[in-house]
Amino acid sequence: MAYLTSAGNTRFGRCPGETTLTLMAQAATRALERTDLKRADIDGVLTAYSSTLPHFMLGTLFAEYYGLQPRYCHAMQVGGATGFAMVMLAARLVDAGECDNILVVAGENRLTGQSRDSAVQSLAQVGHADFELPFGATIPAYYGLVASRYMHEFKVDAPELAELAVLMRRHASTHPDAQMREPITVDDVVNSKVIAAPLRLLDCCLISDGGVAFVVSKQPRAAERIEIIGAAQAHTHQHVSSAPSLTHFGAADSSTRAMQQARISHNDVDYLAIYDSFTITLAILLEEIGFAERGAAGAMARDGIFSTSGKLPMNTHGGLLSFGHSGAGGAMAHLAETWVQMAGLAGARQIRQPSVALVHGDGGVLSSHVSLVLQRK
Repeated sequence: MAYLTSAGNTRFGRCPGETTLTLMAQAATRALERTDLKRADIDGVLTAYSSTLPHFMLGTLFAEYYGLQPRYCHAMQVGGATGFAMVMLAARLVDAGECDNILVVAGENRLTGQSRDSAVQSLAQVGHADFELPFGATIPAYYGLVASRYMHEFKVDAPELAELAVLMRRHASTHPDAQMREPITVDDVVNSKVIAAPLRLLDCCLISDGGVAFVVSKQPRAAERIEIIGAAQAHTHQHVSSAPSLTHFGAADSSTRAMQQARISHNDVDYLAIYDSFTITLAILLEEIGFAERGAAGAMARDGIFSTSGKLPMNTHGGLLSFGHSGAGGAMAHLAETWVQMAGLAGARQIRQPSVALVHGDGGVLSSHVSLVLQRK
């Protein structure tokens, strides 16, 4: 057994003067402050990548910076799914007896620590060097292709996708650490600047500074026992031009196996944390995982199903679309919010305390998928 003992995050948005290491350290400190653990109790460290600090030994670099001497340590790269892949590995490590308490941490000053050109160049690595990059494609362009196919095949219009952006902003408006808290409407979304048709500015995630950290432990260390009861991955392709389909990806595979491992069904889940790099990402993942019929995710958001008071609350912090996106730490904020809600520590934002949560992230262009199932004991 493995338990998600704690979570902590910095504020997201523009954080002048902060670096990858300072953001990671702040998040780690906030996570440890919620436990009875000291730094000396941490015997494992897992970190993500950082585009603003591309050090090839980021794990041990951070351990040294933070004053840790773990017996297991390294960094991981699975794009946006990295945070959840690290938690999956941490759960396996403590279950195998390799470590007792593993610090999982990521952070990046992606907004203030790099120029626009360097950001574009860094993210361009997602594209195929021979068959995609020479034609000037960007990540929004790849997702624009996916959105075009999805909207055509399932007869979805722009206002329906826009409902997902409106929902995420509504949730972010109540979170003090969110980057964007000003409410938006469907009209605001569909009339915002075109980025990669049919995707517009408000269909796209933010660029942020921010950090998030978790502690994964062999033994529960708090009154609320949040156990990791299922975890699985699926990797269907790296480049979108090689994807088996533009409407069906690996989310169904990884989520099905994670739920089977956890011995739960969709009906047992009462909280969702789903990756939302674009509105189309969120729609496809919700539908492929099985929490919405194909083409119906936007309508369900409009009808309040995924709202804080709805049947199945989702991304109650505002997701990548409104809380913020700082690389691997952006997705990890989904899991941090899940832990806070399951532990009953969300204060004025607290929803009915979830018992079973499904968390899902993807890396690349819906390329690499990681699903986690958490249960409050």
